[in-house]
Amino acid sequence: MAPAEAADPKAALASLQSSVLSLGPNGEKPESAAVVQLTDDELAKIKAMKAKAAIVMHYAGNDWSQAQIDGLKTQFGAMGIEVVAVTDAGFKPDKQVADIETVMAQKPNVIVSIPTDPVATANAYKTAADAGVKLVFMDNVPRGMQAGKDYVSVVSADNYGNGVAAAHLMAQALGGKGQIGIVYHAADFFVTRQRYDAFKKTITESYPEIKIVAEQGIGGPDFSGDAEKAASAILVSNAGVKGIWAVWDVPAEGVISAARTAGRDDLVITTCDLGENVAIDMASGGFVKGLGAQRPYDQGVTEAKLAGYGLLGKAAPAYVALPALPVSKDNLADAWQAVYHKPVTDKIKRSMD
Repeated sequence: MAPAEAADPKAALASLQSSVLSLGPNGEKPESAAVVQLTDDELAKIKAMKAKAAIVMHYAGNDWSQAQIDGLKTQFGAMGIEVVAVTDAGFKPDKQVADIETVMAQKPNVIVSIPTDPVATANAYKTAADAGVKLVFMDNVPRGMQAGKDYVSVVSADNYGNGVAAAHLMAQALGGKGQIGIVYHAADFFVTRQRYDAFKKTITESYPEIKIVAEQGIGGPDFSGDAEKAASAILVSNAGVKGIWAVWDVPAEGVISAARTAGRDDLVITTCDLGENVAIDMASGGFVKGLGAQRPYDQGVTEAKLAGYGLLGKAAPAYVALPALPVSKDNLADAWQAVYHKPVTDKIKRSMD
């Protein structure tokens, strides 16, 4: 028998916004971003340091990454910390290792980064830590590194919660029944694995009349193109599929293309991350019926503050997480403001009319 929440996805979605389901990369319990604060005296001390920071991204080609960078730059600016580099590894570990080595030549006091691969990049981060650089991570940490010793903290969205949100939104759109497919990230990447595990577990345990009949992995770097091929294969092999979940918004764009090509105007798509293209589709009543959104701007602000903790030698929580934000057409404008700290774009606004 299905759990009580299966009959009411709306209630399950509401409860997600007040709690965090994810644990940290090493099983840490989450602390709220609200606990990360700097006093006026601490801010004055940080400003006097005239510190330098580098932002070393795994991939900068989406709205989520740009919002993180915006939040970081804004908060670093308020702390008198100069951002000397922003790099984009294109999801390639060897490129990210080279990026770290390059930015180290600029002698940053702080590096904020998200590792593309926790094993392949570990030595480069460890070298930076040994040189005295204060490291703050987004979402994932390099293998063998310890909070409070090798790095300050890791900040994440509730990626498990966002996978749960996407599952409940899928069930809501399908009326609790039907066959679905999954397009997942075929990589050793902590946060995308959390989303996949959460989506699959929630569907399997809460919605017995929804059957996952096909799964396809994608490796990138052409995540939209790879997802289009994967979704096309699912739709060809499984004519009864009513919905497809994609691991984040860029792959979801590929699933949209596949659905259009297949003439499947009835296909339901849910995903994670509120990018502009999926928002436009959602606003216009298209394929995307809902998604679990991160709060990347707020994550960036929190990461910058934690970098301040590192500079001051102040004890920091090992893992900080911000709650999931379920998004559908009904709350799209408010959700966009919450995620990006700015109103919806003109393109989204036109799609709403």
